[in-house]
Amino acid sequence: MSARARAAPYWLASPATLVMLALVALPLILTLSLSFYTFDPASGIKETLTLANYRAVLTDDYYYGIFLRTFWLALLVTLLSVLIGVPEAYVLLRMSERWRAVFMVVVLGPLLVSVVVRTLGWAVLLGSEGIINGALRALGLIDEPIRMMFTFGGVLVALTHVLAPFMVLAVWTSLQKLDPATEQAAESLGASTATVMFRIVFPQVMPGILSGSMIVFALAASAFATPAIIGGRRLKVVPTAAYDEFLSALNWPLGAAIAVLLLIAVLVITIGVNRAVERRFRQVFA
Repeated sequence: MSARARAAPYWLASPATLVMLALVALPLILTLSLSFYTFDPASGIKETLTLANYRAVLTDDYYYGIFLRTFWLALLVTLLSVLIGVPEAYVLLRMSERWRAVFMVVVLGPLLVSVVVRTLGWAVLLGSEGIINGALRALGLIDEPIRMMFTFGGVLVALTHVLAPFMVLAVWTSLQKLDPATEQAAESLGASTATVMFRIVFPQVMPGILSGSMIVFALAASAFATPAIIGGRRLKVVPTAAYDEFLSALNWPLGAAIAVLLLIAVLVITIGVNRAVERRFRQVFA
């Protein structure tokens, strides 16, 4: 093979690589460098390097509470997405091609709508004068409206609705590789439906569940629009805290430090947990 032929894949990949470097890597590097600058409320950002921004975040219980709330929310969203997305993807697999196409549009259709529009729709549903409270009062089930806006539960429901389709897509991809003959063989040998699902189907779709969990957790932990609209100022998460530092306090270095710590924490948690779960399932089903 000539040198030109060996270099062809690299030349073909170079445009996408340059785009990724320009749109992803470069902003991350600039944010990281900004996080080490000094901020003076009187004169603004100074080019003096310091670790004070990271020290301020890592030694303040206020930020600990925000990070804990953010990751707890992301974990619950991920678990709910697994509970909803895995059975949903399996049911789609069992449908006829005609109905499968229809319900795939139903499941994935929300991804075609802006996340802000979807979140505003949930605000209409969850508001004190919204559709849910209006229906409950019309049925005589409540006298006073139930407070669902600006609550943890409201953000949890809205984020799960926004991110569950990503779990369905990831599990659906794994189910495409599932051989129906393995299920039929297990059933012919007397295995129950639960045994077939746990011993045959679940291990084979585990890669899809893990990849979907990583995507959903990362998106939930870094979500801004949904917590900002549904949670408001009463329920602050890390992205909204970084936003406030950037645009309200104008303390860009501190906001950059919060963003960098969020990125590092998400990477460490998702990669570490998924590797541990994958290793555990390999031991169980080996």
